Amino acid sequence: MLSCKRWYTVLFAALVLSVSIVNSGVFADEFYVSRVIDGDTVVLENGEHVRYIGIDTPEKGRPYYSEAKRQNEKLVRGRKVRLEYDAGKVDRYGRALAYVYAGDKFVNEELVRNGYALAYTVPPNVKFAKRFVSLQEEAMAQRMGLWGLKPSDIDIIKAGRNYKPPEENKTIWDYILHKLRQLFR
Repeated sequence: MLSCKRWYTVLFAALVLSVSIVNSGVFADEFYVSRVIDGDTVVLENGEHVRYIGIDTPEKGRPYYSEAKRQNEKLVRGRKVRLEYDAGKVDRYGRALAYVYAGDKFVNEELVRNGYALAYTVPPNVKFAKRFVSLQEEAMAQRMGLWGLKPSDIDIIKAGRNYKPPEENKTIWDYILHKLRQLFR
């Protein structure tokens, strides 16, 4: 029979082990995907928005947006997915941050490997950063997906939401149209 002191030591060790396993991402949540927002964001059956960790896909209105979104839909829409978390669990927009698995496919990895996404690491979520960069380099070398586009389109994708078209090709009419659009928003 264990003494009381040993019993507490065993109990404490089990508690520490279980907390470290949960925090390591070994245990993950499973949900059905009800909607795909874009190439790297989905909505789950419970209404929670999930942003994929370690990758970035083209924003709406940018080259290759539709292709990335369609590929994400093929991988996850209507399917049960498993979410694995890293150090940071929520982004500044309140979305859950996760590595996503659909069956035996690691979705984040598939999107980078096939050129639908760029490797995009934001500390502290760095668990697969080197892996994603390596996959991106392979996709670039093989000109897979978006890496087969013209360099100027790739620059637009990389610029994401901060992209502004060059002003040197604008005419006075472009400026007037731009101002009119701003008035009627």
